[in-house]
Amino acid sequence: MATTSASMRLISSSTLISQGAEAKVYKGYLTPSGSAVLLKYRFKKTYRHPSLDTTLTKARVAGEARALLKCLRSGVNVPGIRMVDASEGLLGIEWIEGKSVKYLLPSGADDGDGEGEVPVESPSQTLEHFGISVDTLMNLIGIEIAKMHLADIIHGDLTTSNMMVRDPASFTSLDPKVPTELVLIDFGLSYHSTLVEDKAVDLYVLERAFASTHPDSEPMFAGMLAAYEKQVGKEWSALRRRLDEVRLRGRKRSMVG
Repeated sequence: MATTSASMRLISSSTLISQGAEAKVYKGYLTPSGSAVLLKYRFKKTYRHPSLDTTLTKARVAGEARALLKCLRSGVNVPGIRMVDASEGLLGIEWIEGKSVKYLLPSGADDGDGEGEVPVESPSQTLEHFGISVDTLMNLIGIEIAKMHLADIIHGDLTTSNMMVRDPASFTSLDPKVPTELVLIDFGLSYHSTLVEDKAVDLYVLERAFASTHPDSEPMFAGMLAAYEKQVGKEWSALRRRLDEVRLRGRKRSMVG
């Protein structure tokens, strides 16, 4: 009971940033003098039976935490885990100072923000602020997605909203040529899979997000895919064939409505 009340007190003392269909996102502090954390609270769903809702919430919080932990152990740039209270639907992760890729690239239509796990951002920040070019950014994206897939983690909602570029002032880069890093966020729909099909679908989802959100994005996605190919190595041949098949299925679905 103490854990639950502590989690609720933490939420009530934090600042609401955004709300999606599944979760509310807050900025808070685990201790008065500690660093900021992003709190993802999966609130109760009154349209579900209470026992089912509790079971699903626990499973999804625990599953997201496991995916993040496996990514961290595999060297994927994701937020660190700060606290987990699966019973109350609360996950606390590292607060990423930076900006989402969606707002660093020319934007067209809205791609949707999933569960809304994007911190408040400065509208004045540009790629120049982060010391990188579009080509470098695409390279960083391709590398991180490849590392994630090599760890057999499927993101499930790859969009440019779910990628953050760290502010160079918030950490020390190990590479002076690239003073920032790309961080994958919002693993609420992630799962473990070794299937080539699932990894190809993950890439296709991102390709469609690029096309719907960023005008003339074909060269950008191609650059990302080139970096992905280099990182995954010998696995790319099977992935490329399956991605082509997924694209064909997607086009057929579009034609028939």
